[in-house]
Amino acid sequence: MKTRALGLAMAFAITHPGVPSAIIGPRTMVHLEDLLAGAATPLDDGVLDRIDQIVAPGTDVGPLDVSCTPPVLTRAALRRRSADGRVAA
Repeated sequence: MKTRALGLAMAFAITHPGVPSAIIGPRTMVHLEDLLAGAATPLDDGVLDRIDQIVAPGTDVGPLDVSCTPPVLTRAALRRRSADGRVAA
């Protein structure tokens, strides 16, 4: 199955070591299938680097979150799980 936007978001969320769990709320079977495909899709360093180019780590996308910059955003080594830990178990 081809991973689409929801699947990419899921893959990114479970790849990031600062995200302890990903909570899903699909409204359709297509959404569920896409999210599950994303959970099984490992993202390599090239894809993660490209995402960082599009939206730099630590970018504040919500004006209410300006008071906190956790280390996981400022230290690159904390933004990646090891390659073998990038898919849901």
